[in-house]
Amino acid sequence: MVATEQNRQQFEATVAQPNDEIDLAAAALLIARDEYPSLDMAAYLRRLDEMAGEVRDLIGAERHPLTVAAGVARYLFTDLGFVGADEEYFDPRTSFLNDVMDRRRGIPISLSVLYMEVARRAGFEVVGIGLPGHFIVKQLHPMGDVLVDPFNGGAILSPDGCARKVKEIYGGNLEFQPHMLGAVTKKQILSRTIHNLKTIYSAGRDYQRALSMVELLVVLAPWDLDEIRDRGMLRYRLGDLAGALADLECYLTYCPEAADVELVRGNARVIRRMHRRC
Repeated sequence: MVATEQNRQQFEATVAQPNDEIDLAAAALLIARDEYPSLDMAAYLRRLDEMAGEVRDLIGAERHPLTVAAGVARYLFTDLGFVGADEEYFDPRTSFLNDVMDRRRGIPISLSVLYMEVARRAGFEVVGIGLPGHFIVKQLHPMGDVLVDPFNGGAILSPDGCARKVKEIYGGNLEFQPHMLGAVTKKQILSRTIHNLKTIYSAGRDYQRALSMVELLVVLAPWDLDEIRDRGMLRYRLGDLAGALADLECYLTYCPEAADVELVRGNARVIRRMHRRC
């Protein structure tokens, strides 16, 4: 199902806010509404508010960061049974926030978004940490920040533990750097989510859905020329020759030294000949 232009405009308006004012849950649900046009976003936002209220009741007046992290983790991963979907990484439902809330299964970034939004509504400051190949959250507190892994049941991580995780994921071929524990913006979280879906759809040759994801990525970064190139190739596969040619020519104009420029130029020539015959 392709998102309506109205949905895309609403997504654009949502992410146009300053980072602290972006409603991450609403933006994530707008991504999901690309697949589910009749999605009742308000109902899911109310559920998040209700979950946050239950977290506040569970934790009470306690504000020690480790106690708070343990309380949020107990509520989400023990009481409600949210789990990491080890065998469903390439199922789009593990990326859509509504499906994650309904099925209680998600991938690292979608479970992190859930954790962040419940914690935020409960009055706790949590940011996303985009480790290479993994995603966790950091609960901010003057007494000390706490690193939490929502994909693994809310386990508390140390910086050394994060370094070991990166080493494990990359087989020692990527050196961990302290800056990897820096907070990412909400737009970066949304972009990473959409990229995951784009990859899933492209691998399955679902070009229409892949194109819809690229359109959202271009909303987030209008001059991401790699996405403009990819949009051109997807438009070509879907028969939009004029749109494809416009995108590829834009890429060639602004990326004349790109490593793939000859390949893109060749594709543009083929599309141009086809377009002239139409």
